[in-house]
Amino acid sequence: MATDSDASASSSSESTSRSVEAANEIRARIANGDLKPGERAPEAKLAESLRISRNTLREAFKSLSQEGLLTQIPNKGTYVAVPSISTIIDVYRVRRLVEVQAVAQAIPRHPAIARMRAAFESAIDARDRDEWPDVATANIAFHRAIFELTDSPRLSQLHERLATELRLAFGLIADPEYLHAPFVERNREILELLEAGQADEAAARLEEYLLLAERILLAGYERIR
Repeated sequence: MATDSDASASSSSESTSRSVEAANEIRARIANGDLKPGERAPEAKLAESLRISRNTLREAFKSLSQEGLLTQIPNKGTYVAVPSISTIIDVYRVRRLVEVQAVAQAIPRHPAIARMRAAFESAIDARDRDEWPDVATANIAFHRAIFELTDSPRLSQLHERLATELRLAFGLIADPEYLHAPFVERNREILELLEAGQADEAAARLEEYLLLAERILLAGYERIR
């Protein structure tokens, strides 16, 4: 026979599960650009759309605040975080450490290379339609596939965190074409070198690419501060 304590534990576990699910959905909305940096996270609207209670939503907010994706201001509300210069620099430092080595050590014909190809082709299609936010999404998928070259679930999870932080930074730049246009053909170059088995050369080009991407993002960021 179930006891009151069993019922309480079950209820607590269910509430925790729902708050985790809510945090995942809000994180995805930030990553997709639906919630932009500096924008207020509307508590009532989010609770309704996620079909959860305000208390469960606040637990999700607390978790995302600890991740640095939300900022909770007493008596004002919860806002999508605005990344700092140091955050952007650190994100790119981690990306260079992981992605360059992942490409340099890539196993020939790794399935992730096919995913890189698919993401690149999506970027070309989006560029031809002049849909630059879609180019950004395809570019993130391209780099997710690079992380997947490592065959490490932990590093793949790390990419999801970095991708969300990058989306916050991308959201600060008014002109997405300025930000993303230089990298579509660079992705092609890295991909074709990797497909040809020239992993070391692909890795060298990727390191140059990431340094340039960081510089462009920081320059754009400085212009709006």
